[in-house]
Amino acid sequence: MYINKIIQGDCLEVMKDIPDKSIDMILTSPPYDNLRDYKGYTFNFEGIAKELYRVLKDGGVCVWVVGDATIKGSETGTSFKQALYFKEIGFNLHDTMIYEKSTSPFPMHTRCNQMFEYMFVFSKGNPKTWNPIKIPTITGGQKKEKDGGYRQKDGTIKPAGYETRKMTKTIGNIWRYSVGGKGSNHPAPFPEKLAEDHILSWSNEGDIILDPMAGSGTTLKMAKNNNRNFIGIEISEEYCKIAEERIKNIPQKLI
Repeated sequence: MYINKIIQGDCLEVMKDIPDKSIDMILTSPPYDNLRDYKGYTFNFEGIAKELYRVLKDGGVCVWVVGDATIKGSETGTSFKQALYFKEIGFNLHDTMIYEKSTSPFPMHTRCNQMFEYMFVFSKGNPKTWNPIKIPTITGGQKKEKDGGYRQKDGTIKPAGYETRKMTKTIGNIWRYSVGGKGSNHPAPFPEKLAEDHILSWSNEGDIILDPMAGSGTTLKMAKNNNRNFIGIEISEEYCKIAEERIKNIPQKLI
């Protein structure tokens, strides 16, 4: 396979050389609804979705980051159509997550500013890996009464005791990030932290992470940076060169 390499080409054709059930996790953002200039390239969504299902291991996860354009006053709903198609071909829609943007790059004049994209988490069966991100709780360390208690002869309730509130909790499914990608030179990058958080959540060290529409290589950079193997596919020669530059100085620990 193409372990720890970036391959220039049409991902639908390149993925045909990747064996069945060989990829642990997929993280990508497709060029949706012509919202950006992707140098005239188009993609066969249904064909790509089927190939993603084929190459993903049982228990693997595919994170699909996507939004919708507004055309003639109506949102296209392409994101929902894609999510339903993933379900049709066998994926579970494990979670519908939100990428909340710190700012709105395109202010709206007739509706609320668009501040988010979807992060659909599809799984092939039950996810084999889940490393939840923990955040501090407001009441962490405080004492509280345990549920229940014991009724006394005089009718009063004796507390069951006390317990210490947990210091952390699992983060919710709305993740907020600053817009843009530092040093990516790509028209629609997602944040490095977004890629890293998903990679840490749904994979383990040594796993193989695939980005079939790698763009400027954010997924690949964060996979390599967190001791995962990667495969990147990108049709644009320009973006392949940018991605190579971004990952070349990160030490390679795995193969």
